[in-house]
Formats: sequence, structure tokens, C-alpha cells
Amino acid sequence: MAHPSQRQPVYLDHHSTTPVDPRVLTVMLPFFGPKFGNAASRSHRFGWEAEQAVEFARKRVAALAGATPREIVFTSGATESNNLAIKGVVEACRVNGNHIVTMATEHKAVLDPIRHLERSGLAATVLPPLRDGLIDPDRLRAAIRPETLLVSVMYANNETGVIQPIREIGAICREMGVLFHCDAAQAFGKIPIDVNADNIDLLSMSAHKMYGPKGVGALYVRRRKVGLAAQMDGGGHESGMRSGTLNVPAIVGFGQACALCTAEMGEECARLGQLRDRLLEQLAHGLEAVTVNGSMEHRLPGNLNVSFAGVNAETLLMNLPEVALSTGSACSSAVAEPSHVLHSLGIGEELARSSVRFGLGRFNTAEEIDFVAGRVIESVKRLRAFTPVL
Repeated sequence: MAHPSQRQPVYLDHHSTTPVDPRVLTVMLPFFGPKFGNAASRSHRFGWEAEQAVEFARKRVAALAGATPREIVFTSGATESNNLAIKGVVEACRVNGNHIVTMATEHKAVLDPIRHLERSGLAATVLPPLRDGLIDPDRLRAAIRPETLLVSVMYANNETGVIQPIREIGAICREMGVLFHCDAAQAFGKIPIDVNADNIDLLSMSAHKMYGPKGVGALYVRRRKVGLAAQMDGGGHESGMRSGTLNVPAIVGFGQACALCTAEMGEECARLGQLRDRLLEQLAHGLEAVTVNGSMEHRLPGNLNVSFAGVNAETLLMNLPEVALSTGSACSSAVAEPSHVLHSLGIGEELARSSVRFGLGRFNTAEEIDFVAGRVIESVKRLRAFTPVL
């Protein structure tokens, strides 16, 4: 077996995107060729075949969320799902209120739509997290007003991997009569989710975070409770909530990815948690001043976000061309500012700029983890030798 350094770079950036599982690609390929029909074509076999494939995928997505198929709206991804959920609720329910509650650690795909709505008169309360990245449930309860329409809190953070107490948040929202939206892009397919047990009214999902194709996602919309105004008009597709010709090959792949996660999630969680702990143990043993950012107890099994004091993370990554890593959110990687997520946890700018996100995934091996740990330790020591701060 070739040493990892002699192969493609070791990929540890699975929060940014995941490779398409070969078993997903296999079921997609026919829909780029002989099964090319439009799912909205109701007068011939090509359309019927496409529609049948879409509905089968819808069942698979719904099953993984604990929902019914009629509650699943296909979108282009979690960003669109978040926009549809937030803007759609505000537009449909504006007569009932004008206030949203969210968290400072949310993805920009939640924070930016809220900022957009604030410019047209919406009021927003953005709650800071506790130092471990978790929400303070008492503070959430106090923030909900009579005019509050929606609470939007992500299931698991894309940078720190911190998993919020979603069931408790959902119970508070249900008790206080407000809708609960959850951005589950990072959690869906990785940890168990049940929209009914969690009291979630709207759930955003993305296929490319769970070994499916890019460009497809879904929004769960609780039936007979959520009023939602479409944000894309033109044909009334997806029960009138999202017009546009459906991306049949991608939807088929999304469904297959969900089926694989349904079957393999338990085993995969355990394996990734062990690999993640193996990585942390080696880094902590081989280096001084290694700080874990966010709760270790409430964290995605494949996530490790650490700061290496005295080392600029961008410089470190440049010294590791054989490893694919990230300093934070891929959606904000063009921005030079330090992570808004780490800043909201009370982490200083210097330490935030030294943070690296390790995202482990389905195809990583123990051999790769050991190789990466060794290379990171070697590189951090070399960089610290140039600018000692310890």
C-alpha cells in the first residue's frame, strides 16, 4: 500500500463537502442517459419514470428525518432551504408578528437572510452561545416575545461541530407557540434526527454534506401547521412551495445517500468518533498549547476544531499540501476576518486565527489519521521554532 503522502492528499474537510459515495453515483447515472425524463411530464413513460424515481427518493429523505414524504420540498441545497424557511415564514405570517430569534454561531445562510429582512422592518434577537458553544435555554425562553414568529437554531455547527440541545429548544418553542426552524446541513445523515420527537417545524438539509451530489437539498415543512410563502414562482412545483424543473439525477442520488445513512449511521458514528479521539490524543500528546474549541461532549463524531497557539492556521495549511483541511467555514473562506463562530465563543482573535477544522469522513482510515497527526505535529513545531511564543 502506498504511503498517504504518495497518494492524493488526505481529505479531512468533510464539513465543506463530501465525496459522492460510489453507490450513490451508480443509481444516478441512468438518469443522465436513458431515464432523462422530466418529472412534471405526466403524459408519457419518460415523465412517469422520472416522477416515480423522485417520489421514491422523497420517501427515503423523509424516513431519515422522521417525516412524511408530503412534508419534503426539494431545493437546490441548504442555503435555499434556509432562505425559503426564514423568508417564507416571515412573508406568510407577517400579520402575526415581526420578530425572529437566532444564535450568533449560525451559518451565514441563516444570518444573512435575517439581516436582509431586518432592512425591511423585521426585528431579530441574536443570542450569544455559552463558552462551550451551546445555547442557554433560559436565555432563549426570555428572548421569545408575543410577536416572535420563528426561532432558528442549527442542529450542529459547521465549524466546531457542537450539537445543540435541539429537543429542549423544540419543547420551548412548542410551549411558547412559535415555529422552530433548524438548519441541519451538518447533522442530517450523521446523527439521528426525528422532527416529531424534536418538535422541529422546518428542517434544512443538503445532500453534498452526506455523500450525495452537490446542488440538491430539501426543506421539511410540517403539514397543517406551517404557512410558507414561496420564494420562487413559475409553475407551482413542489406543492407550490418551490417552482422549477426538478433535478432528477441529483434527487435520486440524495435519496440513495439517505438510504445508506439510514443503514450505516450507527456504525459510522462509532468509527468516526474513535478516529477523531485518536487524532486528538496524538495532537495533545505531541504538542503543547493545543486548545479544543467547543464542547467535546456535545459534538459531531467526525469533527475536531483546535487552536495551535502561536501558529497562524493559514500558514500551517500552506505547510501541509498533502492534507486537505480548513480554517473554518468553506462558505466564508474568501473572507480574511477571523471566524464569527469562534469570536462568539469568546475566543480571542489571535487564537481564532490559529484554529484548524478537522472534518473526518466515511472513507478515512486509521493510517491516514496517524499520518496527518504526525505531519501536523511536525509542522506546528517547525513554525513555532521561527516565532516562539510558549
